[in-house]
Amino acid sequence: MPNTGSSSPELAGKPPVGLPLWLLAELTYRCPLQCPYCSNPLDFARQGEELCTEQWFKVMAEARQMGAAQIGFSGGEPLVRQDLAELIGEARRLGYYTNLITSGIGLTEAKIAAFRKAGLDHIQISFQASDEQVNNLLAGSKKAFAQKLEMAHAVKAHGYPMVLNFVTHRHNIDHIARIIDLCLALEADFVELATCQFYGWAELNRLGLLPTQAQLQRAERITNEYRERLKAQDHPCKLIFVTPDYYEERPKPCMNGWGSLFLTVTPDGTALPCHGARQLPVQFPNVRDHDLQHIWYDSFGFNRYRGFDWMPEPCRSCDEKEKDFGGCRCQAFMLTGDASKADPVCGKSPDHGIILKAREESEHSAVNIEQLTFRNERNSRVIARG
Repeated sequence: MPNTGSSSPELAGKPPVGLPLWLLAELTYRCPLQCPYCSNPLDFARQGEELCTEQWFKVMAEARQMGAAQIGFSGGEPLVRQDLAELIGEARRLGYYTNLITSGIGLTEAKIAAFRKAGLDHIQISFQASDEQVNNLLAGSKKAFAQKLEMAHAVKAHGYPMVLNFVTHRHNIDHIARIIDLCLALEADFVELATCQFYGWAELNRLGLLPTQAQLQRAERITNEYRERLKAQDHPCKLIFVTPDYYEERPKPCMNGWGSLFLTVTPDGTALPCHGARQLPVQFPNVRDHDLQHIWYDSFGFNRYRGFDWMPEPCRSCDEKEKDFGGCRCQAFMLTGDASKADPVCGKSPDHGIILKAREESEHSAVNIEQLTFRNERNSRVIARG
């Protein structure tokens, strides 16, 4: 049963706090690929030592006691952890619905079988492109595409729902029809066509990744045409099209509100209200030092942007603040240097011009794939040194 504890903010006159229903376990920042849109922090190479198996067991048990129902194992590439099957087994024992979010690199038939035996419920495999050359160039591996195809077939053969993720951007979004055709050929049940959201390495490479408005509109039109066709055929595949924030006029309700249902624990044990929050000038607690009960309810980091009292104008008096919570704090910080400001995506924000300028820049960008800054340890160390 959820344990709200006597330190619950309701008792301290603070806004009501939801339960941490979704736990994202970022097991490692290690990864064999070098995707230039990775959401990992730019300075991942200097982060601390990874939590050990027993420490992850403790995190999972505490989150489950508080009400967490789903756990996602991600990274980096979670398959590099030798204890992954053990972690999955413990999560199942605790009663979680378990998700593995992977590139498929390092996956084998034997591992799929072991994960199945341990109780894994769901595997999502990501692709970089429908074209082998582009996929491998973005991934930084000549074998990546073939491995992904093989493992996608294997996942389906082992009885898992086929869930595929394609991150789309200006270098592959014009091939959206080929991407969908590949997903259908792989008998996908769910496909997330997720246009880049600009955090981490994607923000660093924004000029080379943000599609033009025309590209985006064409891709969405084609996706809708496929949806209609699949619906007419009573086809089970579901296509999810995610528009980048930069082409919206209202911000998303990021994580359904700061510290309301989503809890991330990073490889070194830092606890965050979203996977991008580490970049903010906020001191976040670590599970090595505090239990999750304290972290979720009492820590400064998790209370910093809860509720509405922290909001300046125009958010404070906005009649939509209970829908969007002022938008994304990480995006506000990245684009304005102040995490308390309205998300510049919002058309009401005085900083919305930053978004309009980014859209305009996308119309004239000539950055090719080879000119992107790829996510790897060498580049991370250079960035960390400043």
